[in-house]
Amino acid sequence: MFRRFFEALRKEAIPVSLREYLAFLEALRAEVVLHDVEGFYYLARAAMVKDERHFDRYDRAFARIFSGLENVAPAEVLEALDLPEDWLRKMAERHLTPEEMAEIEALGGFEKLMETLKKRLAEQKERHQGGSKWIGTAGTSPFGAWGYNPEGVRIGQSESRHRRAVKVWDRREFRNLADDVELGTRTIKIALRRLRRWAREGAEEELDLEDTIRATAEKGWLDLKMRPERRNAVKVLMFLDVGGSMDPHVKLVEELFSAARSEFAHLEYYYFHNCLYEFVWRDNRRRWSERIATRELLNTYGTDWKCIFVGDAAMSPYEILYPGGANEHWNEEAGEVWLRRAREAWPDNVWLNPLPETHWPYTQSISLVREIFEDRMYPLTLQGIEAAVKELGR
Repeated sequence: MFRRFFEALRKEAIPVSLREYLAFLEALRAEVVLHDVEGFYYLARAAMVKDERHFDRYDRAFARIFSGLENVAPAEVLEALDLPEDWLRKMAERHLTPEEMAEIEALGGFEKLMETLKKRLAEQKERHQGGSKWIGTAGTSPFGAWGYNPEGVRIGQSESRHRRAVKVWDRREFRNLADDVELGTRTIKIALRRLRRWAREGAEEELDLEDTIRATAEKGWLDLKMRPERRNAVKVLMFLDVGGSMDPHVKLVEELFSAARSEFAHLEYYYFHNCLYEFVWRDNRRRWSERIATRELLNTYGTDWKCIFVGDAAMSPYEILYPGGANEHWNEEAGEVWLRRAREAWPDNVWLNPLPETHWPYTQSISLVREIFEDRMYPLTLQGIEAAVKELGR
């Protein structure tokens, strides 16, 4: 049933063999992936694409073959392909035309949005699907899941789709970044080494060979000279955005985090979600029970610490500009206030963004963060890291 998909991959000049295609079918029969669109995508890619340089071609072929499913009635598709209904419905989420999207207007700002949501919660008594008013699924209402509205409150949806939700009323779980991942390349470490400053401090435990030779020659007998061990003196403070739109960038950020842990003797790190607010955390499994006050960090780490924020800065502008704009709790002060406090506390600061730089102008929140950081935002690439390190080393 996936012969057209196989032919589309070949047309994109992806060297997929019949043996790999059969292995893919065998994995499907063994139900390695079941009722999971994203899992199906990665299973097919792992089975039939051997070179990461062909990932873009694979995406084009995948989109061409499967993007048309939303135009086919689920019953017809089930009859033709014998695929699970839940699987198809997830793939066929409602995508409106540009004309339809243009007809949907924001309710009139963040305060009006939240006020209207309270009224809908009080009025609605049953589950709703489709439509433009009630809280439900697959509609254009600003409240609910799996639909479209440019300024909405996401309720009951497992993950972000358009990166535009003003608030998210789901208690999501994030996982900690691994600091011991095996790096595929040493380039990140090499770039970070340019930031290192060496100093000799502590007890005299290391043999100073040159001074020993000089003193021995002068005195005529062996005169051992010792010196403090040479240590990396630079101190780095990292704030790592986790969850939501950062999920696709976990591997890249883990590589950066792992490289930083190995390169800097003085490294402290904290997690945040979307924007910096009044608290951060060290363990994502305990992010609700073991919070750390951001003000405490401002009073703990001196101005000699280098501060690095890592995040895509993709969020609702309300999360940056308004009190109460945070999408998972009520913040008394706007995120912008905390970002500016952090920049004032640690003057040597940069923001590393895993999104391609060409995408930045199309997201309002990224422009806001860039303005707050006075254009000290750099892409999370080798060149971007080198530029950020150069900025921090001034």
